[in-house]
Amino acid sequence: MSVMITPELVDLDLSADSKEAAARALAERMAERGWVTDLDGFLADVAAREAQMPTGLEGGIGIPHCRSAHVTAPTLAFGRSPSGIDFGAPDGPADLVFLIAAPTGADDAHLSILSTLARRLMQPAFTAALRAIATPSEAAALIAGEPAAPAAPAAPAAPAAPADSAPPGGPEAEPAASARAGAGEGPAEQPFRVVAVTSCPTGIAHTYMAAEALQQAATEAGIDLRVETQGSAGFTRLAAEDIASADAVVFAHDVPVRDRARFAGKPTVDTGVKAGINRPAELLAEARDKAARGEVADHAPTPVERAGEEAEGYGARLRTWLMSGVSYMVPFVAAGGLLIALAFAIGGYEINTAPSVAEHFVWTESASWAALLFQTGGLAFGFLVPVLAGYIAYGMADRPGLVPGFVGGAVALTINAGFLGGLIAGLLAGGTVLAVQRLRIPTALRGIMPVVVLPLIGSAVTAFLMFLVVGKPVASLQQALTDWLSGLSGANAVILGVILGLMMCFDLGGPLNKVAYAFAIGGLATPNEGSLKVMAAVMAAGMVPPLAMALATTVRGRLFSKTERENGKAAWFLGASFISEGAIPFAAADPLRVIPASMAGGAVTGALSMAFECTLRAPHGGIFVIPLIGNPLLYLVAIAAGTATTAGLVVLLKGLRKQPEPPVPATEHPAPSAEPADRTGITAAA
Repeated sequence: MSVMITPELVDLDLSADSKEAAARALAERMAERGWVTDLDGFLADVAAREAQMPTGLEGGIGIPHCRSAHVTAPTLAFGRSPSGIDFGAPDGPADLVFLIAAPTGADDAHLSILSTLARRLMQPAFTAALRAIATPSEAAALIAGEPAAPAAPAAPAAPAAPADSAPPGGPEAEPAASARAGAGEGPAEQPFRVVAVTSCPTGIAHTYMAAEALQQAATEAGIDLRVETQGSAGFTRLAAEDIASADAVVFAHDVPVRDRARFAGKPTVDTGVKAGINRPAELLAEARDKAARGEVADHAPTPVERAGEEAEGYGARLRTWLMSGVSYMVPFVAAGGLLIALAFAIGGYEINTAPSVAEHFVWTESASWAALLFQTGGLAFGFLVPVLAGYIAYGMADRPGLVPGFVGGAVALTINAGFLGGLIAGLLAGGTVLAVQRLRIPTALRGIMPVVVLPLIGSAVTAFLMFLVVGKPVASLQQALTDWLSGLSGANAVILGVILGLMMCFDLGGPLNKVAYAFAIGGLATPNEGSLKVMAAVMAAGMVPPLAMALATTVRGRLFSKTERENGKAAWFLGASFISEGAIPFAAADPLRVIPASMAGGAVTGALSMAFECTLRAPHGGIFVIPLIGNPLLYLVAIAAGTATTAGLVVLLKGLRKQPEPPVPATEHPAPSAEPADRTGITAAA
């Protein structure tokens, strides 16, 4: 670890009063030595990781960390704060702060070293030595070498794992931690066996700290434990025999568990990774209690189901379930829509009356090729509603929900309930499977629950409800929505375009943006003139924010930081490709100016697209599908008008703030400023 930390990367008197200031102070040390190439870009990545989950741990530890394209090699910096800094830990401020930086393509060897540090932070002797250390050189040596005091007791060697299940390199270097802990030596009594999986979004620190905490707690409790760390240093699967012989399972994770089906049929404790760090003994006790009661979780909550469970409530989870279905449906919409649009471009709109290409196909006729494209696209469109329903149910109930969801979606097609029917069918299927899973099931049936019982009961109940209870009312509502879209014209169409434009540009890929987009592609499931206008307006408005930021940075670059000017170059392509997220860096840095300006431009574009009666059959593609758009020249006019509106407003608003300041040449750094928002970035010499 000596190549990753030096005395110059240690600050034993960290004077920062906030986690942002602490991250900046330590990152500046990295930048001065060439480990970080773009300070502001790196700090933005640190802040994004911090927004996912606070990095403060009990015991006075803060570990801000991230993967970043602005990092040249894995490195870390250490700071000791005399007053403490709030990193969101439940027991108060942190006095030991580690800033861990990894490049996006870091190799496993370096990341294994970082994971070793994460494990050592769970050892009281190590943290006590850090608090008592006197010089930066001693601190760097301690962090790079062995702990100053003995670590927590190692697991007894007697019940060691079979040779073929333990990766080489020792417990600290192995990608997946597989350690037996606390097993007795005598053959008379088998210890309680647990297998665990730990993971976090970045996979650098929390993953391995949770594994270490669980191992220490297992040692103290006399539990035989194996942990699979699904982190950045790679991961090695737990041996099948270890899973089969386990009495219980613990998942401490914030990202989906890979190949979760391996653990089906076991008593399961499912929680976040920080719980694995802060209260490992409680988790193991809960696992033992569930096993004693015979409480087998045939289905533990999926990551999609768990999203927002504690902090945001049912509404957030409902939105996540629906977006899960929409995200799986989009590729079918894209493929089918583009194929149909190409068919119309080649063979004209009369191609929809062509006979089946299986019966009549002439290789030399363009009409036959157009018919092939049209009929293939139609088949892809036929999957839209079943896929939507199936993956909504999957988001709620994991794989047992897939079959009931697909069946419910097929019923929705049969009764002409369309997109709305698919939404309802997916929720009904997922809810039915979840309800059945909460019943106490005889032991003999547990093994066939996921593959036989749950799909069978879920499909039967969902089909019954869709055919005989809710199907007809939903079909009537879908028909009313289709008729309304078909009749859109004049002022009503323009008003809808304004609303959709505002929604697309408010949060740039967030919930409102996704709702507007889902509304548009839902209309493509039952295409008509009105729904095609809606799709065109939504895509046009979504292209405006990144294009406008690119234009603004081009015409008035001095109003933007160096990092923003670089992002502006990429925003040309992102905007042209209909990737609204290209404007997020600008909105995050200056939301009060960028977001209102983006909404104004989006509203202009949405209104003009509807007024010009532009249509679009493809759900994505940006300017690359312009030839497939109805009234393409007017469509480009609408996009250009919105882009100019947003860019002009951004330049005006930023100019009012920046007016007293002299221009800053693109090749020079500005003088230090007291306002973080006015910094143009720092690039360290390597």
